[in-house]
Amino acid sequence: MSKDPLLQPYQLKHLTLKNRIMTTSHEPAYPEDGMPKAKYRAYHAERARAGIALTMTAGSATVSKDSPPVFNNILAYKDEVVPYMRDLADACHEHGTAVMIQLTHLGRRTHWAKGDWLSVVSPSHHREASHRAFPKKMEDWDIERIIKDYADAAERMYVAGLDGIELQAYGHLMDQFWSPLTNTLEGPYGGSLDNRLLFTFDVLKAIRKRVGDQFILGVRYTADEQLDGGITPEEGLLISQKLQASGMVDFLNVIRGHIDTDAGLTDVIPVQGMRNAPHLDFAGEVRKLTGMPTFHAAKIPDIATARYAIDSGKLDMVGLTRAHMADPHIVRKLIAGEEDRIRPCVGANFCLDRIYQGGEAYCIHNPATGRELTMPHDIPKAPTQKKILVIGAGPAGLEAARVAAERGHDVTVMEAADKAGGQIRLTAQSERRREMISIIDWRLDECDRLGVNFRYNTWAESEDVLAEQPDVVIVATGGLPHTDVLTDGNHLVVSTWDIIAGDVKPGNNVLVYDDAGDHAALQAAEVIAASGAKVEIMTPDRTFAPEVMAMNLVPYMRSLQKHDVIFTVTYRLASVENLDGGLLARLSSDYGGVLNTRHVDQVVVNHGTLPLDELYFDLKSHSRNLGAVNYEQLIAGEVQTELRNPDGQFDLYRIGDAVSARNTHAAIYDALRLLKDI
Repeated sequence: MSKDPLLQPYQLKHLTLKNRIMTTSHEPAYPEDGMPKAKYRAYHAERARAGIALTMTAGSATVSKDSPPVFNNILAYKDEVVPYMRDLADACHEHGTAVMIQLTHLGRRTHWAKGDWLSVVSPSHHREASHRAFPKKMEDWDIERIIKDYADAAERMYVAGLDGIELQAYGHLMDQFWSPLTNTLEGPYGGSLDNRLLFTFDVLKAIRKRVGDQFILGVRYTADEQLDGGITPEEGLLISQKLQASGMVDFLNVIRGHIDTDAGLTDVIPVQGMRNAPHLDFAGEVRKLTGMPTFHAAKIPDIATARYAIDSGKLDMVGLTRAHMADPHIVRKLIAGEEDRIRPCVGANFCLDRIYQGGEAYCIHNPATGRELTMPHDIPKAPTQKKILVIGAGPAGLEAARVAAERGHDVTVMEAADKAGGQIRLTAQSERRREMISIIDWRLDECDRLGVNFRYNTWAESEDVLAEQPDVVIVATGGLPHTDVLTDGNHLVVSTWDIIAGDVKPGNNVLVYDDAGDHAALQAAEVIAASGAKVEIMTPDRTFAPEVMAMNLVPYMRSLQKHDVIFTVTYRLASVENLDGGLLARLSSDYGGVLNTRHVDQVVVNHGTLPLDELYFDLKSHSRNLGAVNYEQLIAGEVQTELRNPDGQFDLYRIGDAVSARNTHAAIYDALRLLKDI
């Protein structure tokens, strides 16, 4: 019997949870037509199979038609959701994992041009900054019908065989009633705290009437908005006591903060470079005060912190949600004594930032997450051992080596530098992105365990590759900065890599020209601004840094705005020339009719990378497939069968930035889906 606090069972009402680890409600945006079909079910079943005690589905399954989803939420207002949720619950129950769902009405946190084009509703006319819709101030009949919608949705989940539900009350309709900032109603639902809580208790009563007293019912709520004029910590603790005293709530899931702006959301769900577990102590205060079963999650990325949260009595169940996107097998590895093999969450927030831009949630360095129907988390052994040669030890090359070694192959990696990491090692030089190096370190540890042979300080030429007589060659040589993008003066500019690496010192008056929109420009700008220089970031796009996305942008803005960095959009850098001991940058616009200039002493260009592909093309004629990839097989997760040169000596593939400038996730996904079948 394990003595690990995380592996102890927990009794929640009549339900025995087999350990203290859960994933809190989150919406990975996998539904199809608003329904949790096969892809959604496989995602949760994978974590259940690995031993998690409780999986909370649906970051906000919506209960009403005037709460249209803004990131592909589950439509809990439709009867057809019942069989899909039953299938999901059955798939998880088979492994002893409890299943719950989060229900909500988004209130003002959506937009009227979604779904059925109904007015957004809220207890006031105040617009939410993030979603920009001006809401209708609710009438009595709105309140009445939405209470019924909550009860209907809860009954659907009860019929589907779930173990319980939680109501969402942070940033959504329920706590829009609670907060003085968003409730200007008069009468029974506005004014005093008890009046502002009345909607919640009316919903709880309506649900209990439908599902009875045994069905588990909790609330995930903000107990401190951290906003002037909003819910204070004292008021939040009082709300917690009132929820406990109602007798209708079985657990409290504590949040601290507000999510109506990108900055607020990022403080609630911190990203890399921000403090771990910032709200854990506050959640512990709620538990101590109320004596209620208390759940919590907010950047608890590692087992040590999670174990402390339980062992110290701050929480009863700890949420490791993004951590389980990085590694769904955390519990299995804990039980097996393989804690050191857990793939770490690096806080890159690629998962959440994608859904807020309308995409699906994917982990930056586990491409099998969300693709369980086609990609394996556990790599099976190959029937025959092959000799695999990987050129390059960046994220793509290391993933290729890891997967090939898991398959049982004899793997050698040649790397030109004196250590592995590629662009990840470069980006991790920024203090705030230091966690990214775990992407490399974890793969190096796995490769060491699996016996991969590394040859550093080795610039591979075609004759070196041919001398190895490999069965498969993977070219993962990455790329180099592409700065040759001007009509004149390309020799006068430096790259963002030069600045980040410290190879070039920042100037005093610097123009950063960002035509890629990724992290590199903002990282370079941080380095330059911190040196005391004047900085202008310019882009031809109508918004800057679109590839960085909303939540990752927040720490950059907090840093750069303190240094008065200027952001200029819709201008294109045309040329650079020497002038008066400095540089004259000439600008144009895609919109036409505009010519402008800047007089600076340094121009930094961010325009992606060009592939280092010379070796690949040298090897191409020697290969059996001539480097070709069957895209239909690749997409379907099937074995590559291309044979274009029967006299070839090996199969040849290139991956990652050796193909084209993309991102870390794309590079690692390339490696996994090619190597998993070799």
